[in-house]
Amino acid sequence: MKRLGSIVLIIILTACGTAKKSTDGFSTKDFPFIERFHEGVRLKMRGQINDAIIKFEECIMIRPDDAAYYALSECYLMKNDLARSAEYIKMAVKLDPKNIWYTQELAYMYFESGNFAEAVKNFEKLVKYAPQNVEWLYGYAECLMKVGKIDEAIKSLDKMEEQVGKHPELAMQKFNLYLQIKQVDKAINEIEKARKEFPEDPQLLATLVDFYFQTGREKEAITMLEALVKSAPENGRARLALADIYRQKGRKQDELLQLKAAFSCEDVDLDTKMKILIGIYDKSSKIDQEVYDLVDALVAQYPNEAKSHSIKGDYLLRAEKDIEALESYREALKYDKNQYPIWNQVLLMEYQEGKFEWLYEDSKTCMEYFPSIPTVYLLSGVSAVQLKKFDEAITVLETGKELIVGDKALEAEMYGQLGEAYFGIGKTDEGKEAYGDALKMDPESSLLRTNYANRLALSKIDLGYALELIDAVLKENPTVPEFLDTKGLVLFQLNLYADALTFFKKADELKPSDKIIVEHLGDAYSKSGDALKAVEFWIKAKELGSTSKNLDKKIEKKTYFDPTN
Repeated sequence: MKRLGSIVLIIILTACGTAKKSTDGFSTKDFPFIERFHEGVRLKMRGQINDAIIKFEECIMIRPDDAAYYALSECYLMKNDLARSAEYIKMAVKLDPKNIWYTQELAYMYFESGNFAEAVKNFEKLVKYAPQNVEWLYGYAECLMKVGKIDEAIKSLDKMEEQVGKHPELAMQKFNLYLQIKQVDKAINEIEKARKEFPEDPQLLATLVDFYFQTGREKEAITMLEALVKSAPENGRARLALADIYRQKGRKQDELLQLKAAFSCEDVDLDTKMKILIGIYDKSSKIDQEVYDLVDALVAQYPNEAKSHSIKGDYLLRAEKDIEALESYREALKYDKNQYPIWNQVLLMEYQEGKFEWLYEDSKTCMEYFPSIPTVYLLSGVSAVQLKKFDEAITVLETGKELIVGDKALEAEMYGQLGEAYFGIGKTDEGKEAYGDALKMDPESSLLRTNYANRLALSKIDLGYALELIDAVLKENPTVPEFLDTKGLVLFQLNLYADALTFFKKADELKPSDKIIVEHLGDAYSKSGDALKAVEFWIKAKELGSTSKNLDKKIEKKTYFDPTN
């Protein structure tokens, strides 16, 4: 309910008009009143409300005057003192009951204070004075609704409609009022009349369809929507409503047909389409190919929107197309680099898929946008270690560990990667120290203990301790191929080749496509005197993508060469 502000010109004219004029225009005894009143108006216009109140109160002390009371009412309204404002407007109305502007202020005042019965009386005066005033007609209707005079409220809205014509919001308001007095046919008629002028208005359609469903008239609701999409196929909102009904009815193919059509309609925006696809994703254990087609259509419609590529990534993950999903997420980041959840997904997937070149580049970019998230530094360090950029790894990991607060497991991983980097540049003492710190923070980590044992074995130092580490891990996890391979490597460096061969064989049985395990198996066969078997497994390792040092030489010479030489 909107209140009209005061009109200064009217106040001034009203005030001046109440003074008794002399032959020159005003009696000299009016000058003190007029002077204070004008000063009060100037102060009010400058925002000096308290000073203005003093001047208007001085006016009243000179003589009671409706304009001064009105001005005081406005001042107290500006101070949000509704009680005092109401008190003064009542005084103004009492002195000049025919002043329609005072009546207006009083009507709105009563409405805002919740005195709807008195508000009705004053709005009634207003609409009698100006039956064409739309704002007053609407205020009158609202007050009548509040006091339960629904029939009269409808009549007031009818008169308003005569002034402004049919309007969806008016029709829906009258629809609800008719329902209150249980005149259902008239309620429906109001919506139908409005729909003739606004045939594609989604609110009118939704109002009527919801009513039909709530009253058990489901068939009429479906018929209405089907007729609408037939006559207005570009009405995407209607198609979405129909798709939802088909979904509830279990008519999946019909639902998908309507969704596909709705996705091509201009009145269905990207966010609405995203909400639908997310809903399907969350609720479906198995997703139909037609839904994937919707996703592809979305990307085609919005090729430069991160959201479309992101949802495609989600769906590709569900389809177990991990590499394609990763590519979609990376595409999303081209258009919006400020979404950390997408970055996190990308970096983790690059790590899991062994895409260390991608991880190296993407983690650097991510750090520019999110420079205080330690996980990003860890993954960046991992990629640098894997790419043998050990000095860079040390720099980024040292920075990242300073950002960690209260996460010992994460800090342990950071120190573990530092250990890898230091071993990588031949600083075994620093590497051992870093791994030692890591195990102090997370002594139960199987991965840390295994990696440390592996590093010690490759460096051919502290092999007894390496054996203790890997034996403890295998006691807890006896069938993990990487752990079995590490045990074999420690035994190999201890020159226990037969025992090493046993563990390499176990690891190979569990993971026959691992190039590292396969090459180690060839090494053990070579040291055990079986050159043919050794070459067989070295060739297989090369086919699996191994690029380890001296592998070609081992195949050519049919004998083992240490990769560190």
